[in-house]
Amino acid sequence: MQAKLEHINFTVPDAKATAQFLQTLFGWKTRWEGKALNDGYTVHVGGDDSYLALYSPKPALKGRAPRYDHEGAMNHIGLVVDDLDGAEKSVVALGYVPHNHGDYEPGRRFYFDGPDGVEYELVEYDRAS
Repeated sequence: MQAKLEHINFTVPDAKATAQFLQTLFGWKTRWEGKALNDGYTVHVGGDDSYLALYSPKPALKGRAPRYDHEGAMNHIGLVVDDLDGAEKSVVALGYVPHNHGDYEPGRRFYFDGPDGVEYELVEYDRAS
């Protein structure tokens, strides 16, 4: 059986604000948005084949979940870009601080914490691979 990732659904404080951030950074589009589970709100943002489902619950959030040391925690979202250097300039221009740069097979990468408490990894694969 073949499988292909279609979407990731995760909770953010403000789905519309996170969607706007991702649209500005990557040129993505809103595929759908509307009322969601338990009077919350969801925005699907991405491209034609895959997207991120951003869910904001109606009750106030209880703070950020810890990463990397809890079972089932989402550690980061990895996204492939065509121009890592250009993407880093865009991240910095939006006021975010890149960290943990790496250059190992199969490509170069860096991480940054977005406005929603989510860590993003941007990677550019070696075009010769």
